[in-house]
Amino acid sequence: MHKRLAALLLAGVAAFTLQMPARATASDVDLDTRVHALSEQLRCLVCQNQTLADSNADLAVDLRRQIREQLRAGATEADVKDYLVQRYGDFVLYRPPVKPLTYLLWFGPALLLMAVVFGIVSSRKHQKATAAEMDPDAQALLTALLASSQPDDSRR
Repeated sequence: MHKRLAALLLAGVAAFTLQMPARATASDVDLDTRVHALSEQLRCLVCQNQTLADSNADLAVDLRRQIREQLRAGATEADVKDYLVQRYGDFVLYRPPVKPLTYLLWFGPALLLMAVVFGIVSSRKHQKATAAEMDPDAQALLTALLASSQPDDSRR
């Protein structure tokens, strides 16, 4: 009976120790630091507003694993970035370079804002046509229409 209990206890301890992660070495910590720093510079292609480091999407996890493997194999950060840009385009970079292919990414929001401001300003100018700018016939017609659309106070 004691032998069975000891065997079960020993088996439980062995199973527990097999599941424990190995202690991290200094090189693993350096690798983790490099992977995290590089992941901060890359965009999650699923989330698009998060870095790879911040995202928990399956693709982001897979890309971080690929980055780790490439860095462990001796690739530089520039090599890894070049590989990802070739595979996914400049959009994978959180700060894509300014070049003709990325002008829309860099200047699109400013152009859109200027178009909206221009539209608002031009519509306000159009709406500011005053009664003094109207020809006399149009002004008389407007006055008559306004007078006929107001309720008659004498009926109350």
